[in-house]
Amino acid sequence: MRKTIVVSALVFVAVFAALISMIVGNNNEPTPENLQEETQNVASRPDCEVSTIAGVQLDCLGGKAHMPDGNPKITVVNVWAWWCEPCRAELPLFDTLAQRHPELRVIGVHADTNAANGAALLNDLGVSLPSLQDNHNAFAGTLALPNVVPITVIVNADGSKEAVVPRAFSTYEELETAVIAKVHKG
Repeated sequence: MRKTIVVSALVFVAVFAALISMIVGNNNEPTPENLQEETQNVASRPDCEVSTIAGVQLDCLGGKAHMPDGNPKITVVNVWAWWCEPCRAELPLFDTLAQRHPELRVIGVHADTNAANGAALLNDLGVSLPSLQDNHNAFAGTLALPNVVPITVIVNADGSKEAVVPRAFSTYEELETAVIAKVHKG
């Protein structure tokens, strides 16, 4: 009986200590250092050539949005989120697509409210792909996209949706083949 009381008391103390530790240790208040780092991540992003795609206006993730020079281009949009592992793997592929195909406008749409985490991911990956920030699911909602990331959307030069590819690409060749096939379909 005495052993049972001692064991029960120890279990109670352990559970109580764990709860206190979770409450005290789970302080999600941003520190000045964290806020400064988040601001730097967002501020260091490149400018966006456009802020409106397929009739949906979004803010540029970090940089400034400006009007494009020259003729309208077909736009390849990579819809992604900072917490998405397949997105993490394919973002560099879209960066390469943008570099190898200047005839296309390649841009990301970060589909999450945490812009700082999105900018940090792009910076960590060394990806210079400009991205727009979609805090309210406006892009996916307006274009009736599947509720999934990553997703690739091809938008014609006139702003109409040409194709939706709801899948992750694991190689550059897969991405390029799929995009070029959709671009030259029409």
